Amino acid sequence: MRSLLFLFSLCTGILSAQSDSTYAERLGWPKGAKVLIMHVDDAGMSWDSNEGAIQALTKGVANSVSVMMPCGWVPGFVHQLKKYPEIDAGLHLTLTSEWDDYRWGPLSGKPAVPGLVDAEGALWPEVEDVVKNASADEVEQEIRAQLERARKMGFQPTHMDSHMGTLFASPAFLQRYVKVGIQERIPVMMPAGHCSMIAETNKLDAPTVGLLRSTGKILWDNGLPVLDDLHNETYGMRIPPGLNDQQMQKLKTKLLLESFTRLKSGVTMLIVHCTAPSPIFKHISSSGDVRKSDLLAMQSPELKAYLQKEGIVLTTWRELMQRRQALIKK
Repeated sequence: MRSLLFLFSLCTGILSAQSDSTYAERLGWPKGAKVLIMHVDDAGMSWDSNEGAIQALTKGVANSVSVMMPCGWVPGFVHQLKKYPEIDAGLHLTLTSEWDDYRWGPLSGKPAVPGLVDAEGALWPEVEDVVKNASADEVEQEIRAQLERARKMGFQPTHMDSHMGTLFASPAFLQRYVKVGIQERIPVMMPAGHCSMIAETNKLDAPTVGLLRSTGKILWDNGLPVLDDLHNETYGMRIPPGLNDQQMQKLKTKLLLESFTRLKSGVTMLIVHCTAPSPIFKHISSSGDVRKSDLLAMQSPELKAYLQKEGIVLTTWRELMQRRQALIKK
């Protein structure tokens, strides 16, 4: 871990040299292969989120999911997971509670991590609030508490990622995220190759891309797999009100396929928020149509046909780790 500490003691602004080969090639896929993880965020957040995730995974092309461990519907999702042991399931490490009337607190408990909670005793609603008020020690403690809960429930995560990107908002937070992943031998979501789509979508500057690549090298050198890119655009693909399911599916699939024309070779993770909104979901969030459109798109025959036609290879975090471990044994 000495190299990790050294990295974050710097200004972290140096653009590291990028290898000509993608991480997909290093993991054994042919040169030029487009390898995709179809990943569902926010399982465990609500009944609606659980239902949408399971439908996308069992009836659609989605093949990976992560769970918000502080939320109330986590037991319901973990119980379903046990019926589908082949599902690739990780932790959606949660340090924010963003909705107005439906909220959750840290698993560590307020007295243990006071910097993570607001006046209501819930996690802060905004990423900026977490960066301003929480220490890296508190963040690491909460990461470990969420991992501990999963393991006690008999759920061994295949990977970890970050709800609302909070762990990427501070170099100190990012360091602890990587540290726990390396120590626990759990892959962490890190786009660190060409970073084409994530850089374009989030308007990342060269120093930030350099930090991602440097951090990815540390993960790779410590035996964990790394992504080449991240596709996190679907939540911003707005759906006009009043569409029926067929219209919603057609529009979201069209927007998704248009975005795939920018997909480059390498391992990319696509993030979707598949939800089957009940009448109650509107009291949680106004994002029901966007989330439902993700679910419908994942079940679109047109999307499935496109993936096959374009020769896009679907993979999971479980397979990435297996391939990385196989390289170590050689």
